[in-house]
Amino acid sequence: MKAKLADVAKLAGVSVTTASRVINNHGYLSEATKAKVFQAMKELNYQPNSLARSLQGKKLQLVGLIFPGIANPFFGELTEQIETKLFTRGYKAIICNAGRDKEKEREYIKMLMANQVDGIIAGAHNLGIEEYNKLGLPIVSFDRKLSDQVPIISSDNYHGSQMATEELVKAGCQKIFFMGNSNQKGNPTDLRLQAYCDLMASLKRESQVRSIAFSDSVLLKQLTIHKMLEIDQPDGVVCSDDLTALLVLNEARNMGLKVPQDLKVIGFDGTTLIQTYHPELSTIIQPIGDLAEALVRVLLERIAQPEAALEETSYILPVSLKSSQTTQVA
Repeated sequence: MKAKLADVAKLAGVSVTTASRVINNHGYLSEATKAKVFQAMKELNYQPNSLARSLQGKKLQLVGLIFPGIANPFFGELTEQIETKLFTRGYKAIICNAGRDKEKEREYIKMLMANQVDGIIAGAHNLGIEEYNKLGLPIVSFDRKLSDQVPIISSDNYHGSQMATEELVKAGCQKIFFMGNSNQKGNPTDLRLQAYCDLMASLKRESQVRSIAFSDSVLLKQLTIHKMLEIDQPDGVVCSDDLTALLVLNEARNMGLKVPQDLKVIGFDGTTLIQTYHPELSTIIQPIGDLAEALVRVLLERIAQPEAALEETSYILPVSLKSSQTTQVA
């Protein structure tokens, strides 16, 4: 049975009121009394009720993190970095995997509010969540436009996709396709497609976009990729993320295409996991550590001064190109 405050007080030989004062560091108490209560808590594995303590005026130091899914290497590494940086500043994180379920995201928002979080870092891909505009607490967004009052932290998606496309042009590719979501939602990641289209237009080439969404199943993505490689026969593919790039490479091998001789491929994200296990993949590297630091710093500034006017609404961090085997000149 879970230990109660009364159990702690009984074991320590003090009143429930005294035990509560020790836990909440309220009023003068002797070191001997504190020691007895703490020892009793340790023996009983008693954990104070954080919510109850917050109602007595003590901040919980909790931050909610809402992301699409930490199974994705990029979001997994970003979430880990955010949690670590919050912890070093005295905050704990509640991590919510919203997936592609709008109602699930809404339920998580309700849960975070019930737990009286001090702020939220939101990066899920669901649209039309009006609750974010009604929460009345500090929010910072990653790569997603929630409202004009919510700061957005993102990488330089435009320059990254521009560099990726230029990499294939320099490698001699003539039929360069873009594989990513063609449904523009007004989010910073839309700029990856925009940069590709702008560069192709500047070269007097036709843009060729094969649309796949982040939420599409692997099977659906594979079918789209197979059709593109079989019918369109591109010699270069700019992918909106590394996982899509790996699917393109795998399908190309299954079809007997040689990389980079027949097909050149470049991804986007550049996580530690991908760079370690697939060093052959050329990619655009997002500065995950710096993104996490910016998200945490801006949120904590908002928590400290919730009524302060926003000095900036958009923070864009630089990306870098990793040129490797999949874009080498054959």
